[in-house]
Amino acid sequence: MKVVFCCYLCKKFGNWLSVIGHWNPSPITHHLKPKNMSRDEQLKQRWESVVTILSNKFADGETLDLEGIIYLIGVQELGKIHATFKKDEKVNLMHIAICRLLEPYGYYEFEYFDNDGWPHYKVKEELPPLKAGEQAVLMKEAIVGYFLEKELID
Repeated sequence: MKVVFCCYLCKKFGNWLSVIGHWNPSPITHHLKPKNMSRDEQLKQRWESVVTILSNKFADGETLDLEGIIYLIGVQELGKIHATFKKDEKVNLMHIAICRLLEPYGYYEFEYFDNDGWPHYKVKEELPPLKAGEQAVLMKEAIVGYFLEKELID
């Protein structure tokens, strides 16, 4: 039987569209699309929902960008919602978010919480070289998956 991969991540992580159908054990969002909507349309719609909800809640109606949303996820994952953070801590929060977001893709694995309550991740596999646009799409897809898991969007 010939296996046809639907995208790079599916090829990398073993999901495939085969002659007998689509096997889907992962939370990657393009596998959750309705049959009548393209993957790009579904991702765009869900991304816009995430941006709207978070912007209204945390940015007084101004539109949050990708980095702002990654920062908010880092704060959420740390669990110190009302804390004030220094510049280096903000960078660490974004790192926490990126690790958490890319964990389902197999790039990172949670290890432990340190004495201050900060989560630590280990690298399981290096990210492949991606162009800036590809990085943005991967992060948006991961963020959408994160908020689907948290049931903020559907």
